[in-house]
Amino acid sequence: MSQEIWTLQEIHTQPEVWNQSLDHLSSADLAGLTSGYDPQNTEWVFVGCGTSFYLAQAAAFSLSQIAGVSTHALPASEILLFPSLSLPRGPKAYFPVLISRSGHTSEVLQVAEYLQSQKVEFLAITCDGQELANMTSRVLKLPTHEKSTVMTSSFTSMLLGLQFLAATLAGETSFLDSLRSLPKDLSRLLDTYSSKVQDFAQTNLDDVAFLGQGALYPIASETALKVMESSSTYAQYFHTLEFRHGPKSIVGPTTLVGALVSESGYKFEAPVLREMKELGAITMAVANAATDDLRGSADLLIELNLTAPELARLVVYVVWGQLFGSYRGLAKGLDPDNPKNLTRVVTL
Repeated sequence: MSQEIWTLQEIHTQPEVWNQSLDHLSSADLAGLTSGYDPQNTEWVFVGCGTSFYLAQAAAFSLSQIAGVSTHALPASEILLFPSLSLPRGPKAYFPVLISRSGHTSEVLQVAEYLQSQKVEFLAITCDGQELANMTSRVLKLPTHEKSTVMTSSFTSMLLGLQFLAATLAGETSFLDSLRSLPKDLSRLLDTYSSKVQDFAQTNLDDVAFLGQGALYPIASETALKVMESSSTYAQYFHTLEFRHGPKSIVGPTTLVGALVSESGYKFEAPVLREMKELGAITMAVANAATDDLRGSADLLIELNLTAPELARLVVYVVWGQLFGSYRGLAKGLDPDNPKNLTRVVTL
């Protein structure tokens, strides 16, 4: 691993960052931050931009599944442009969760101002804090500090934080225990697969598509974004089975199809990758436990072998796209720390 690339360092140090975040979360007053807005009685609305929007989607899936409640996620721009179409009616009908690594993202700050004008309380999730942390008394600030432009450890630590919050409110202590096992698991997996991802990233590619279903769909979305940001390689994302309905027309010998295969949908999702392999695609799969059929379908297989429940594995699934994007950028002679046309914070 090159010591000059901050993005790679921040990807590889995620086990330590996760431990620090989990220690911080264990001592945080999570009940106080959400008092008066029990998700059983109030619909939570997760809001972000770019990577933070995919994080919002994953967090909404997580709270819905852990607590058995209705939630949804929105990009901040939808609330700004179409609030009547986006938000439930009434100031106490919903509880917004605003997500921003920097706390300085223009659209998120504008949503915060709109909510203040409507006298709607909201929870801010951030790493740096900045203006967003000053706009509400309800702030969950994760101890994650990135130098790189693209979000890697901030995405995973904030997702861990929101899953930790959901499990705490739902009284799911076994889920909390599972989250605490992940740093050690990821350290083992990075030792096993990092160099394999680096080698795989040297492959000649034109088109890239990442596939996922359920809670893995926003992870597939974020995986595609990481490849675009870090390597200036155009990547798309689809629900796994939807890829058969038209998008598979792009498949050829320089097309990478990456599948994030769930346990729940394995028998339906794994055959999609086999079909793409038969059509001539280069293939990559991330799965918790692979059958011989999936092993034969994947040019690169990352097998997690985690004991944590399926929902708790989301943060581990996303790491391989982070690595692939950075190594792909280096293979193209680019600097993943300084992506083309991007800045660390988007301000309008």
